[in-house]
Amino acid sequence: MDSFDFHAVPEVKDNVFVETTFGANKPVTTVKVVEPGTREVQIPSQVNSLTLSSLNSLEIKAPSTSTTSSLSVPTNSASHPSHTRSLSNDSSEFTAWKFMSAEDKEDICVFVDEPNKKLFCKLCNQVFRDPVIVSCGHTYCRQCVASHDDGVCPVDNSNMQVVVANIAVSEQIGEMFIHCKYGCQLADDGQSYVVDTATCPVTLKISHRKEHEDMCDFMKVKCPNGAGCAPVLRKDIEDHLRSCNNVRCPHHKHSCEFVGTSDELEDHLRSCRFEGMKEFLVRMDEKMTDMQFSLNQKDQEIQFLRSMLGKLAERLEALEKSSDMKIDLLEHNQNKIMTTIMDCQRDYAVIHDDLAHLNSIVNGRNVTIGTYDPQQVIRCRGTFVGHQGPVWCLCMSGDLLFSGSSDKTVKVWDTGNNYKCLKTLEAHTGIVLALCTYGNKLFSGSQDCKIIIWNIDTLEKVAEIEAHENPVCTLTAAKNMIFSGSLKVIKIWDVHTLKLKCELTGLNHWVRALVATQNHLYSGSYQTVKIWDLEKLECVDILETSGGSVYSIAITPHHILCGTYENVIHVWEIDSKENAKTLKGHSGTVYALATLQSPTGIKVFSASYDRSLRVWSMDNMICTQTLIRHQGSVACLATSRGRVFSGAVDNTVKVWQ
Repeated sequence: MDSFDFHAVPEVKDNVFVETTFGANKPVTTVKVVEPGTREVQIPSQVNSLTLSSLNSLEIKAPSTSTTSSLSVPTNSASHPSHTRSLSNDSSEFTAWKFMSAEDKEDICVFVDEPNKKLFCKLCNQVFRDPVIVSCGHTYCRQCVASHDDGVCPVDNSNMQVVVANIAVSEQIGEMFIHCKYGCQLADDGQSYVVDTATCPVTLKISHRKEHEDMCDFMKVKCPNGAGCAPVLRKDIEDHLRSCNNVRCPHHKHSCEFVGTSDELEDHLRSCRFEGMKEFLVRMDEKMTDMQFSLNQKDQEIQFLRSMLGKLAERLEALEKSSDMKIDLLEHNQNKIMTTIMDCQRDYAVIHDDLAHLNSIVNGRNVTIGTYDPQQVIRCRGTFVGHQGPVWCLCMSGDLLFSGSSDKTVKVWDTGNNYKCLKTLEAHTGIVLALCTYGNKLFSGSQDCKIIIWNIDTLEKVAEIEAHENPVCTLTAAKNMIFSGSLKVIKIWDVHTLKLKCELTGLNHWVRALVATQNHLYSGSYQTVKIWDLEKLECVDILETSGGSVYSIAITPHHILCGTYENVIHVWEIDSKENAKTLKGHSGTVYALATLQSPTGIKVFSASYDRSLRVWSMDNMICTQTLIRHQGSVACLATSRGRVFSGAVDNTVKVWQ
């Protein structure tokens, strides 16, 4: 349940956070490099196969011109009964290729229809085999890339490095029909292959070839009786076994040397000396098998125990190193604390002496003084909890606080009465990156490139705008106009009709910061802050920085401030546009800036990737306080009625006062 933990301040822990840079969430794809020679093959859960009881122990021998295809994935060729070729060697067989597998064996591919020229590798001029995408974006055979001499792409002369397998091209090639390799023969040129009408007539998809060719009736197999017989076709093996002259005695493994026909075998068994000991030999074989199985199990257990011992030794060594490091760190911190305590004691003594001196002066002059009022200190007053992802944007309207998050929602919080979540607005399909209000309307921009308009009174969706081709990074409003920033463009929309008025271009990067005043619009992109006239909608000035992309902008009556990727805040005079100061202190990107009027003057709050907020006095431009309560990067700020609200990557919104 969404709730507000009043006066509850989480304990700050020394955790390490890994986060994406705040701003437009441009998708990043992580690619796993596939090593040469490896392949991921998906095998169907059920494979139908043609079996013969007499062929269970056969050793399959492929013809001298082919082997089982390394491109194939087993599937049921029986599911394609209609794909059989005619028995004539006509023009329907267009192309024949020889592929070399990883074991340097030859695979024959005689295509039924001529392959599309786009499926030919530009290195070997043959249909792709195991296609991969290289670093320049082109596709080649994996073997061609590995064996290419200079490693340079023939299209754009850039270096080739395998990035990822091209699954789409592999699937397209896998759907092409070829003739069974046992239905092909070597052509007269001795290089290509043509259809042999006297052998296997089947045509099938490349992806289905292995199942058929492994059980093809026209495959040559060895006789199970010995090497004395010539290879025969699988479909003729039963006839061959009936007349084979190389039938061996079942007890040949016990040194019986009989070889003959099936009829001679029956006569031999009546006189074979091992036949009478058959039961004894069977029992001995079973015992030997059991013993061998037990030995294998023991070997596996020994290997497992060795591996466990090795892991335990590594873990023990790591624990010893970690313990040593922690002990050293504790000693260092202890010394540091002792030094700090001694410094504090000295400072306390000096302050005590100064107070005593002041008291003596006051008492000597008989001056009446009031109660000492120290400078007001900003503290965390509570935490809003409810979002299921980082909070990227905040916006205020009266006592209502709106927060946008990676969970694709906008939450509405009551900051005036019960500090509860009033409603969760759900309509976006991407991360909510920007919020702003104008009148009784709330505008929300998202990674889904849309701007959605909500009625603040009813908290219901009013309209939707297909705003940009890229994520909407930031929003602001002024003079009946809504300004939306994205990649290299700012679009201006009429707040009433929601029609596009014009586009501001000439920007060099993502527009991550937009602030509108009565007469000007300020936009931040890469190393620049542009100032636009709201009447003419033209750029009237450019402020340049040296701190990378501008992530935040704030305007005071006398200064322009911007927070940058390089951890600093640049300050310019608003009239002369001269650089007044560079504020340093943060150790991470300054994601957000906000101003607050206080009794002592204008204060500027800055939020950073380093998990902290800093309070800056604009009178002397120094940091007066550092606020650390968030457990993740602080991404956004909003101010209202003397309070500051901060949203962070730890999924919370904190209240400061």
